[in-house]
Amino acid sequence: MKLYNTLTRKKEEFKPLNGNTVRMYSCGPTVYNYAHIGNLRTYVFMDLLRRVLKYEGYKLKGVMNITDVGHLMADSDDGEDKMAKSAREQNKDPYEIAEFYTDVFFKDFAKLNIGRPEVVCKATDHIQEMIDYVVGLCEKGYGYETSDGIYYDIEKFPDYGCLSGNSLDDLKAGARIEVNDEKRSPYDFAIWKKAPKEHLMQWPSPWGQGYPGWHIECSAMSKKYLGEVFDIHSGGVDHIPIHHENEIAQSQGLTGKNPAKFWIHGEFMLVDGGKMSKSLGNTYTIEQLEKMGYSPMVFRYFCLNAHYRKKLNFTFETMDSAKISYERLCQAILKHKNASDNLDEEKLNKYIEEFNEDVADDLNIPSALGVLWTMLKEPASKNVYETALKFDKVFGLSLDLVKEEKAEIPQDIIDKAEKMQLARKEKDYATADAIRNELASLGYIVKNTKDGYEIDVKA
Repeated sequence: MKLYNTLTRKKEEFKPLNGNTVRMYSCGPTVYNYAHIGNLRTYVFMDLLRRVLKYEGYKLKGVMNITDVGHLMADSDDGEDKMAKSAREQNKDPYEIAEFYTDVFFKDFAKLNIGRPEVVCKATDHIQEMIDYVVGLCEKGYGYETSDGIYYDIEKFPDYGCLSGNSLDDLKAGARIEVNDEKRSPYDFAIWKKAPKEHLMQWPSPWGQGYPGWHIECSAMSKKYLGEVFDIHSGGVDHIPIHHENEIAQSQGLTGKNPAKFWIHGEFMLVDGGKMSKSLGNTYTIEQLEKMGYSPMVFRYFCLNAHYRKKLNFTFETMDSAKISYERLCQAILKHKNASDNLDEEKLNKYIEEFNEDVADDLNIPSALGVLWTMLKEPASKNVYETALKFDKVFGLSLDLVKEEKAEIPQDIIDKAEKMQLARKEKDYATADAIRNELASLGYIVKNTKDGYEIDVKA
């Protein structure tokens, strides 16, 4: 199995560091608002990676954080905490806000067949671990105190930019922030913020009341649950230049090690070829798509048609196409479901081999989906259906739940069937048989059941 490693900028053969268990950390949501479909594409990618690893025979210990404090409005350590801002605007307690949006987030997970990582950890449950991490960085000379917080001294880590490929000079991070005269360098980032009295979320620390920086959360929680070095760190490409660079800097400062062997990132989702953002008003939630007639499985199918490292352009035209394709896929599955014949084993094994090669080649899911479609074009075969369900352990499209939908029966046909039943009760079998024959000529079959009768459309 090969995966593209952002750190080395190439595909590399993947093997777990220890035994057969893959230890994987995935950046989770900041639960101050609804997750939009751009956010959720990243978690569909995370889920596909987890599914492929399981398909390849590995066990998983996955960790995903829930950021319920510390994520400021700007990456430059400026602005209000997103949780506090949402709480203030909605006139609610920030913990109430976090609980509500976390619940909605995981409901979307369930709708999209995204499996929960084995450990889901909230930032507010790990404040002491973060404080200990910051203390450790200060003791090693990487952290220093100012009047508004504790900052990481970026000049102490000359390899900053190793993930993004941007050198410290090229990064120009200072252009995004207001000048802070107390910082040793404009590139330095907060690992702990001192809280004003009115701040809604704060904890006692060696530096007074305060709250953690966003980047320190992932470093502290990944270290706690996965150790100093683990197999995979996943997230969106937007995390590469700042959040993940800062995680690496923090880990190197405390442990002297890069925390992950593989850094794997999913690309952006666009809308009509442009940027998706709440400020532009072009974000959509799963619930909104459902109200427009697109099921969660249609959206998941849409996501599977682009490689995770390629941008995916959302339009309603492409969603309409995905809806039609998913419906046709379900019909193709049904063709094989009740078949009695089997496809030649040699031919079937060729499909399986092609599928296995695709998913093991840096999650080439679009190509693997093509293998499924080609296989389903074979004559109706029971083993094709069974193989399709095995493939669906990777796709996660609920193909095992596909059922034949009964056609809607016209009211006049129902009325005739009722007359037939009445004739039977009155033992007028001649009339009952005549109506039955008439219904048959119209394409309907009436079957007697213990509860009455059923009407089916003739095949």
